[in-house]
Amino acid sequence: MKPIYFIQEEAAEVAATEAQEVATEVAADSSVVETIDTVLSYDFNTLKDIIIDGALTIGWKIIVALAIFYVGRWVIRRILRLLDKLYERKSVEISIRGFLSNIVSVLLYVAVVLMIVQTIGVDTTSLVAMLASAGLAIGMALSGTLQNFAGGVMILVLKPYRVGDYIEAQGEEGTVVNIGLFTTELHTVDNRVIYIPNSSISTSVIDNASTSATRRVDWSVSVEYGTEPEAVRKALIDIMSADSRISGEPKPVVYLTELADSAVIFSARAWVKNEDYWGVKFDINEKIYTELPKRGICFPYPQLDVTIKK
Repeated sequence: MKPIYFIQEEAAEVAATEAQEVATEVAADSSVVETIDTVLSYDFNTLKDIIIDGALTIGWKIIVALAIFYVGRWVIRRILRLLDKLYERKSVEISIRGFLSNIVSVLLYVAVVLMIVQTIGVDTTSLVAMLASAGLAIGMALSGTLQNFAGGVMILVLKPYRVGDYIEAQGEEGTVVNIGLFTTELHTVDNRVIYIPNSSISTSVIDNASTSATRRVDWSVSVEYGTEPEAVRKALIDIMSADSRISGEPKPVVYLTELADSAVIFSARAWVKNEDYWGVKFDINEKIYTELPKRGICFPYPQLDVTIKK
């Protein structure tokens, strides 16, 4: 059991706290009452002058804020144009240009917004602290977005592909047209636009067909059993050699690669420039289809021989 003097001290502290709260409430009420009395004591002309002064002050702040916004936007555009010229002078890669320009643009617009807020009269110190805490909360909520940003940085550092490369990743393939802050934009051969998150593509297997100047084209050709291999080889070599887009070194080659159930399968291989890959592949496909039958080489159909015994 507590001594009596401890109980008296606790009671005195509680009483003092309650008295202070009551005094604060009374002071606040008194302040409100005094403000109302002061306003009511003004005549019409005084109130009109106060309202006009307040409106002019607010209007002037709004005009200055708009001026800062438009001037800031103009300055940001000029800075981005100067950066583009600097990139060209320093021969910076296109993929890095877009990424850096996006970051600079975001930072500059944030600075303009802070200037506008300060002009209006809001304390930027508390605003920055609030934005920092909000940024931490948003960052935790959008951890996937931050991973995409980190993936974009890794792509620019490691350079597994660049703008203009033809790649295959995440089950999609196309030409890279933009490496953004959070996604990589691909344009497919059938004019579709595909956006792949940077976090996914940076950790996946990427097939980049544009890293070398040349690329090998393969054709798989099936012929009937009983066909002379040398005749097939000569026909395919003649077809490939007749196309000027196919490189003479290394020379086109033909191999017998498989003895399948219903066909003998040959593999024809030739080297072409990267930009000629699809054109050569499709054209030679058509020539194989039309030229081989002219030389007596037939394409097989799946067949099954059934022997019936009594």
